[in-house]
Amino acid sequence: MTAEVSETPQKIRPARPSLFRRISASDLWWSFTHSKTAMVSTLLLALLILTAALAPLIAPQNPYDGAQLDMWKAELPPLWQADGEWPFLLGTDTQGRDMLSAILYGTRISIVIGIASVALSLVIGMSAGLVSGYFGGFIDNLLMRIGDVTLSIPTILVAILVSTVVRQMLPPDLREVGASAVLVLAIALSAWVQYARIVRAQTIVEAGKDYVQAARLIHVPARRIMGKHILPNTLTPILVAATLNFGMAILTEATLSFLGIGMPPSQPSLGTLIRIGNQFLFSGSWWIVLFPVIQLCLLVVAVNMLGDWLRDALNPKLR
Repeated sequence: MTAEVSETPQKIRPARPSLFRRISASDLWWSFTHSKTAMVSTLLLALLILTAALAPLIAPQNPYDGAQLDMWKAELPPLWQADGEWPFLLGTDTQGRDMLSAILYGTRISIVIGIASVALSLVIGMSAGLVSGYFGGFIDNLLMRIGDVTLSIPTILVAILVSTVVRQMLPPDLREVGASAVLVLAIALSAWVQYARIVRAQTIVEAGKDYVQAARLIHVPARRIMGKHILPNTLTPILVAATLNFGMAILTEATLSFLGIGMPPSQPSLGTLIRIGNQFLFSGSWWIVLFPVIQLCLLVVAVNMLGDWLRDALNPKLR
């Protein structure tokens, strides 16, 4: 007599698709691969960031090292001009500094300041928006009135005010060293309100939904509700705003440096290079200002084109 052994069939869980497969199957990736604007702007932005990051390897000289500068090579025209010399492809400035090297290093500074200022303004704005929208009442009124006052003043004036005040608070020997940190703080404090308003609006909507009310009933801490449940639902519009504000942050830094309250000549950003070259625009040394302006325009246009595509791709009304 044979005993029958019954085997319980095991449930086989389907393998989770890899990250690459999920990305390649997403609507966002389809929109990206079918948009020439997105592909061109991404390629241009990646090229600018890559060359800036590899500046110490591909630049002919270090523009911050005074020992590499030769005053006898000052104001040399670009290589294709009659008096151009190798390896100064884009010519030199009044200190004998290679313009290509200065632009690559200056782009790196501008990009770092832009990323850092956007990140700081995101932290400030998202925190203020979450607290304001979740708790409401006096805190909401206070934070929004502060935001209204900030928005009533032009962004560049807020940045100038913050930069000037903070710079005067620093010891004289730290003002040049801490110039980039001052710029990051100034730009962030002038740009946080937009993020705060976006997150506040989304928080008010999410806070009224059943799952948030249920979490409140079982006494889930407010910090956990805001961070785990509400915050992820605000990331899509925040991502679009951050991309567009990245270009604005670079422009603000360039404006402050052009006005002389940004990066010093010893650590030139694109704005500093434009300010220095502007003095020689009508003296025949046009390349000192023209090439930094072209680089700044390419950088800002690439970021704004990418931001415009991202805004349209993530807009459910346009799908």
